[in-house]
Amino acid sequence: MNVADVMTPREDLVTVSLPGTREDALTYLQEQDFSSVAVVKGGDGGEGTGSGDEGQSEQFRGLVTRESLIARPDEDQLAILAEEPPTIASDATIEELADLMIESGTRRVPVVDKALLGIVTVTDAVRAMAEGNVPGDTAVGDLVRDQIHTLYRGTPLTVAERQLAHAGVPYGVVLDDDTEMCGVLTEVDILAVARIVEGETDTGEAVANQDDEWMWEGIKAVGNRYMPTRNVEIPAEPVSEFMTADVMTLTRTKTATEAAQRMIGSDIEQIPLVSGGDLAGIIRDVDLLGALR
Repeated sequence: MNVADVMTPREDLVTVSLPGTREDALTYLQEQDFSSVAVVKGGDGGEGTGSGDEGQSEQFRGLVTRESLIARPDEDQLAILAEEPPTIASDATIEELADLMIESGTRRVPVVDKALLGIVTVTDAVRAMAEGNVPGDTAVGDLVRDQIHTLYRGTPLTVAERQLAHAGVPYGVVLDDDTEMCGVLTEVDILAVARIVEGETDTGEAVANQDDEWMWEGIKAVGNRYMPTRNVEIPAEPVSEFMTADVMTLTRTKTATEAAQRMIGSDIEQIPLVSGGDLAGIIRDVDLLGALR
């Protein structure tokens, strides 16, 4: 199976065109919950694009991401904000894609053959594994992460959000008073209860401090997604009120394919592993790519 078989094709992508400003990218990152937006120059334009240069073939110029916007809060030009990520050809194999993603640490890769043909993500590769289109016989015990980020069930959600952000992970395994697993909290759970406060000067427990250098930008990185930070409140109740208590688990002997099927079927990105009833690790979607190497 090749990258072309699983990627999101160009006609389904939203892009921004050069010349352009950071506001062009912010529109899509905020309103459509994108993790990045592709920057192109020339061509006839497409959904969400500028008109381009008449008669000029489209050229891929990079991605504008959350990180580039936060790192350069005073930069307005798309040409400077756009980063050049690793790219892959449409005829590359899924195994080659897995190697690239693992080595580069990226979850999304533009597919480029002279022009931008699409974008392929970790989820696309995991779905191919779940459907049996690529090998996934490796036991998850051989791919598991032994380091697990945990949260106490009584931790205020505001504090838990900060813990996840500083740890750079999109989840926390929730432990009870006996240090037993009682749930999982994800960035999606936090996003679901964040409240945008319009026209208020006192926003209570905000996601970010008003003094943050990029506060005015109106976006906040939470894992792979975006949360508005201007006038946003997160409930201060304990994590136990927002976590998923009915946690899906796997044993170390289950295969990567079985894990992929459960992730895709339940729309989740990580599954705790148990051994003898004890928490033994966590398998994330990106870890499953190791079965393709």
